[in-house]
Amino acid sequence: MLLDTASLYFRAFYGVPDTRRTADAPPTNAAAGLLDMLARLIREHRPGAVIACWDDDWRPQWRVDLIGSYKEHRVATGDEEEVPDALQEQIPLIEAALVGLGTPPVGVPGYEADDVIGTYATITDAVDVVTGDRDLFQLVDDSRGVRVLYTARGISKIQFVDDSFVEEKYGVRPDQYADMATLRGDSSDGLPGVAGIGEKTAASLLRMFGDLDGVVAAAADPTSAISPRIRASLKASADYLRAAPSVVRVERGLSVPAVPTGLPQPDVALLEAIGAEFGIMNSVRRVLAALADQTSEE
Repeated sequence: MLLDTASLYFRAFYGVPDTRRTADAPPTNAAAGLLDMLARLIREHRPGAVIACWDDDWRPQWRVDLIGSYKEHRVATGDEEEVPDALQEQIPLIEAALVGLGTPPVGVPGYEADDVIGTYATITDAVDVVTGDRDLFQLVDDSRGVRVLYTARGISKIQFVDDSFVEEKYGVRPDQYADMATLRGDSSDGLPGVAGIGEKTAASLLRMFGDLDGVVAAAADPTSAISPRIRASLKASADYLRAAPSVVRVERGLSVPAVPTGLPQPDVALLEAIGAEFGIMNSVRRVLAALADQTSEE
């Protein structure tokens, strides 16, 4: 099980009430919510191993160099991501809790969690990617048992994303998804896309011409079955279409630690100390119980 950790703790922060009784008490809702999510994921989906993938660089400069607008609207000051103070305060607590759980965050300098996930999903089979980010649909591969547990509707209403889900919803195969996203654009990531090409048109073009290179080649061929309007838009976006694929496609060849061979081995004393200090002992107990239950059955 590969965790898109930031996606999960952002969801926990906004989904779990802040129950602090005094203004000077440290916020803990994101940390407690993340542990509760992990308890449920472990209990219900029974992973053989868990990796908490981490954004060592949430907006890598090499991606910005290719597409200057990449995540630009999410920048607060300098290169820092705009994160609520009450969440920012909890990130060290979240890291410490993950270490105590036996799932220390795994990141790679200069890369996003998506790239870490892409690498692990490429070097091992039978993978569940837990995320609220559609970009990772490009990793889905039934032949290798790679699927996405999509959390956009919440942990209790996870959608299982496999080949047929992607094909039925978007009209493309998972291996075409990144090319579709490039053509369509994505406002949440600051990717403009090609003017006049939405999701359905992008999917239609990819079904006709196979991949982005095929679409670009068809746009340059006056005999191809592309309307004059779409042809003009594709030609006008030539620079964008050369740069964007490297931004949209996740990296798959990073140097990462070996895949764990079993369930996390928690440092119970450390995790309980964290739980007691920060008042999240109930969440700590739930995730420890989920691990213990699965371990005892194995």
